[in-house]
Amino acid sequence: MNTRQQQLDAFSRLLDIMDELREKCPWDKKQTLQSLRHLTIEETYELGDAILDNDLNEVKKELGDVLLHIVFYAKIGSETGDFDIADVANEICDKLIHRHPHIYGDVVVEDEEQVKQNWEKLKLKEGKKSVLEGVPKSLPALVKASRIQDKAKGVGFDWEEPHQVWDKVQEEIEEFQEEVKNGDQDKIEAEFGDVLFSMINYARFLNVNPEDALERTNKKFIKRFMYLEGKAEELGKPLADMTLAEMDVFWNEAKKL
Repeated sequence: MNTRQQQLDAFSRLLDIMDELREKCPWDKKQTLQSLRHLTIEETYELGDAILDNDLNEVKKELGDVLLHIVFYAKIGSETGDFDIADVANEICDKLIHRHPHIYGDVVVEDEEQVKQNWEKLKLKEGKKSVLEGVPKSLPALVKASRIQDKAKGVGFDWEEPHQVWDKVQEEIEEFQEEVKNGDQDKIEAEFGDVLFSMINYARFLNVNPEDALERTNKKFIKRFMYLEGKAEELGKPLADMTLAEMDVFWNEAKKL
């Protein structure tokens, strides 16, 4: 691994390159906080994919892309005189010290759960009106539901035992099925949302990340479906012309691979 000085030199090199690109590259000169936003989101998802695939070399590359965006935003901020990379770094350092009084103060904690509870209490003392203010509005709904539940748990609003959560899941499924029978589309959607929310809650009690779990299933389905498409191509028969029984033969083959 690199020494601390080598790490600092590498970061300094990135800052120098960013300065040069911002001055000389037509594309880089045009970028704004707003124009970079969707690209940053894309890079973050690519990092998430690499982590899920446990491809550490790809993780390294994607971390570089995310780091570039952080440096880019800070560079733009310095040009407007609002902030620079030192302000960004000092801001998070100050926050970490303030939010970890069990390390930098005299607070005593027994476990990870107490750390999380103290974190949420400190945020409220900092002026936030709700513990849920920290959940970004633009998060995908599945991730947002998980974060909402984590935040509520941090102040003690939570179930006590996993079986209570599972009972709630079953209750929500029954309510959903009842609305399906009634045929009211709006109520069906509302109850389906309740089912998903309760399942995400149950996953939390099982220490399962629902986003990761669903993405693993997505990847599994894609792999099997592409196998099915490949077999159909070998037969010279369009997939749309195959019966479900024919498709099932290859689907079951894919499951065994």
